[in-house]
Amino acid sequence: MSKIKSKNTAPEMIVRRYLHSKGFRYRLHDKKLPGKPDLILPKYNTVVFIHGCFWHGHEGCKYYRIPKSNTDYWIRKIERNSIRDRENQQLLWDMDWKVITVWDCELKKIQNIGVVN
Repeated sequence: MSKIKSKNTAPEMIVRRYLHSKGFRYRLHDKKLPGKPDLILPKYNTVVFIHGCFWHGHEGCKYYRIPKSNTDYWIRKIERNSIRDRENQQLLWDMDWKVITVWDCELKKIQNIGVVN
């Protein structure tokens, strides 16, 4: 797991390139905000989280499957991630931030139809 990146991931780079091409300017990974959002759009008081379907437990997604080995560990880990995501989202709402969550599978869909390169 030490090889798993948390910043500058491929899905994050897709969203960053897209937003930049549309003229949006943003900050990255602000440690002062709950959950260190992937992108912060200060002008719009909006934060964007780009979640991997596996790591954040995207229910109903084909990319979210619990591994067959060490199942208890993975269930607890992904459940903790989901709880932390909800808590951070609530804290941001309480601070009057708008929160957008982009799932990895959503990016795969638009990549497959050629919308984003």
